[in-house]
Amino acid sequence: MSVLRVGVVGVGVMGADHAARLAHRVAGAALVAVSDPDMGRAAAVASAFAGVRVVASPLALIADSGVDAVLLASPGSAHEEQVLACLSFGKPVLCEKPLTLSAASSLRLVAAERALGRRLVQVGFMRRFDPSYTRLQSSLSSIGRLLVLHNVHRNVSAPASFRSEMIVRDSLVHEVDVARWLFADEIASVSVLAGLSSRSAPSGVRDPLVAVFRMAGGGIVTTEVFINSQTGYEVRCEAVGERGSLFVDAPRPLPADFLSRFASAYDLEVQAWVSSCVEGRAAGPGVWDGYAATTASEAGVRSLQNGGEPVAVETPS
Repeated sequence: MSVLRVGVVGVGVMGADHAARLAHRVAGAALVAVSDPDMGRAAAVASAFAGVRVVASPLALIADSGVDAVLLASPGSAHEEQVLACLSFGKPVLCEKPLTLSAASSLRLVAAERALGRRLVQVGFMRRFDPSYTRLQSSLSSIGRLLVLHNVHRNVSAPASFRSEMIVRDSLVHEVDVARWLFADEIASVSVLAGLSSRSAPSGVRDPLVAVFRMAGGGIVTTEVFINSQTGYEVRCEAVGERGSLFVDAPRPLPADFLSRFASAYDLEVQAWVSSCVEGRAAGPGVWDGYAATTASEAGVRSLQNGGEPVAVETPS
């Protein structure tokens, strides 16, 4: 296979951005089809690129013999059915986070992929491809054993439909994966604390939140998530080791949103996925990483609902 024919399911903000990436910035890929419940939106995206078809049903796109691989940018509630369909047709899939909305459904995907005996799922944790994060990860040995990780994750604003639980499932989930990746360890417990809420937060939304992860090996991770900060898109990270610390600093001036801040990370992520598909190998975070992140996020939601009490994260081996 010299060119990977890719179909995109879900062409909202993220999916439309991925469609343009596949069409113009990723080597070895051809964008051939899109699908979205909003047929007008799907048609508008398809019309921007030569030779791209609109397929009415996501499952029909997955089954299409003219599609070699699938990029899922659909809502998390649809991921289990769509990833299972990709596995049943033996098609590689890049699934945007979260893998699914529950640990049980994510674990079913782990079992389904294991039954195939080969990796087909890559999960869209793009920070593992961001140059500033990869530099930090590759330099960790210079500061000795990693002890503490501090994160800041701020958005300018979020729609009123973005509730407190979604801050954990859809925003904090990135720091869940970063913690597991940098510590090379699982999260043992999660506490999510809500204090004073910003006046910019919609009624009933607890924002900002502060999360504390205790890693299985004893490391500690703190994360502030503030989705209505009003100041810009700001992501920062400090890794504290026995012999110093390393930083991922936020660009200045602050970018407007995640698409501009992580544009190169998305390019590198999708390029790595396409190249691995063409070469018949696996790359990037897999279905187990998606499952582990969903499990920790579930624990975080329970902690938030229980006043910040620590909740154990149960992940079978």
